[in-house]
Amino acid sequence: MQPMLATPAASPGVLPRGKDWAFEVKWDGVRALADTRTGAPRLWSRAENDITDAYPELSGLAAVPDAVLDGEIVLLAGGVPSFAALAERMHVRDARRARALADARPVTYLVFDVLHLGGRDLTSTTYDERRAVLDTLALPPHVELSPVYDDGEQLWAVTAEHGLEGVVAKRRSSVYRPGRRSPDWVKAPHHRTRAALVGGWREESTGTGRLGALLLGAPDADGALQYLGRAGSGLAGPLAASLRTLLDEHRAGTSRFVDDVPPADARGARWCEPTLVVDVRYLTRTPSGRLRQPVVRGLRTDTGPDPWEAP
Repeated sequence: MQPMLATPAASPGVLPRGKDWAFEVKWDGVRALADTRTGAPRLWSRAENDITDAYPELSGLAAVPDAVLDGEIVLLAGGVPSFAALAERMHVRDARRARALADARPVTYLVFDVLHLGGRDLTSTTYDERRAVLDTLALPPHVELSPVYDDGEQLWAVTAEHGLEGVVAKRRSSVYRPGRRSPDWVKAPHHRTRAALVGGWREESTGTGRLGALLLGAPDADGALQYLGRAGSGLAGPLAASLRTLLDEHRAGTSRFVDDVPPADARGARWCEPTLVVDVRYLTRTPSGRLRQPVVRGLRTDTGPDPWEAP
């Protein structure tokens, strides 16, 4: 099963108003469905990958039997969720290393919806009804309910002040539509982020052979790779080293971008098959669709790339 998705707000901070809407914090983490219908809990990513082994501290979800929960896995850094801090956890499958990381810096699973409980499919019930069910659950350690608020404007101001990701507005009468992007959920982030494909890379100009920049793209409706721009910020330490190894494994002889990469970006570029997905934060997009001030935050295996959309 795939999670329900939100529609982007028309512009930052422009959220629905009125008593028909509830508001939640938009958390900066990894979306996951937790399924306990067969006993031992299993965690599933947006891409329907089993990510259970990466988060052993969430095994206590077995205390909520015969359920399917929807929520966000977050890792706090400085009191706020940090995707960069979580990135180290996302790809670990070795049980001993996952346990050591969990003991050192445990994640929190913030639950905001319930799709199934006690043999009953709840997807056709309203948001308010599903939240009332969530309020009855006894949750284990490292699992909490994501709070609900009535005032979207106030929550927008508070999340900005505290460095949180943004706000999601949800229509109180809405049903849960698995795998659908619905206007009944509206997301408004303070910072724009996207999952982008890597179509090429450049080494540092110092001649050290280290990774200096990624050339990013997005698939259009026909599956062709459209160019999003060059990102050099964020490429340091273990992330740069692991990406460099993976890029060497996915080399391509020519560019896979369907549009021309600007000469300044293409100079010295090495091309690769567009299979690796990275998480990118950026300021805005240019009229031609390029990302302004992109920062690479981590490698993504839990979701596919965001599609190309006209700026």
